[in-house]
Amino acid sequence: MTGLPVDVVYVATSAHDGRFTRICIASIRAVYPEVPIRLLLGGPVETSRLRELAEVWDARPAEHVPPGNYGWGFVKLEPLFGPPGERFLVLDSDTVFLGPALDAVDPVADFTVDDELQGEADMRHLYFDWEVLQAVDPRAVRPAFVFNSGQWAGSAGVLTRDDFSPWVLAGRPPRLRHPSGFMGGEQGVLNYVLNQKVQQSLVEVARRPLMRWLGHDTADVALAEVAQGATSPHRLVAHWAGFKAAHLGGLPRTDLLRHFERVHYEAQGGGERLRRMRALRDAAQFEARRLATPARLWLRRRRALTLAEATP
Repeated sequence: MTGLPVDVVYVATSAHDGRFTRICIASIRAVYPEVPIRLLLGGPVETSRLRELAEVWDARPAEHVPPGNYGWGFVKLEPLFGPPGERFLVLDSDTVFLGPALDAVDPVADFTVDDELQGEADMRHLYFDWEVLQAVDPRAVRPAFVFNSGQWAGSAGVLTRDDFSPWVLAGRPPRLRHPSGFMGGEQGVLNYVLNQKVQQSLVEVARRPLMRWLGHDTADVALAEVAQGATSPHRLVAHWAGFKAAHLGGLPRTDLLRHFERVHYEAQGGGERLRRMRALRDAAQFEARRLATPARLWLRRRRALTLAEATP
């Protein structure tokens, strides 16, 4: 795409992300009707949903990322290993564009991340504990920067799988080699690798205001402004990181989510009736997963205990 700092926007999704994925992509298309949008399938996704997203928004699975069980977030590393030179933005499904958010991406730097500020304890908890990692990597130091991996821009071919192999066991799903030093999933590892590369002057990482977390005050973000699309004054990605609820009404800034959900169903032609019907189905599935979670965790603990007892 000429005139844009990225060639493609990748949206990570799985079977449980359907409602948010529709909302996210509708918000992108409200500002950028033609930017290529590709889906990172981190788990099984219904064929009907993939067909719907392709037909309504021309959002299709990434060809170079085979669908599979990538565990917690590791599919978001796959764009790094795509066509060399490709510039991209990676998004979680629970995000929306509040306006022309691609304006926040540095057009030259290898990577653009949110200019996030965290205290010592939160850096260790949310990203990585450098003192723990010093036992396996003497180069580990306090990070110069940290960022939420639900929105970041990068360039393919700058990092390789070998850069991550000391920290991630390949497989489906991938697993952390040193889980005591990293937050679960890919977020801590990505932060660590980029910090190490910057420390060695091997990559350039631009820090820009990129994310607006919905846990902070958003009174200055008016829906009427966001609804202007390309002329919205907000050049940020809103992220519902950490928020879960069966209904959109249980989340902050429900007005933003419902606005873009209606945009999707208007474009699809399903209207309010289809939106409400699917909302009830999604809520029922959310509650079923919530009730099943304790049982799944108990079974995992039992399996781990059994394996430990059987190991000489």
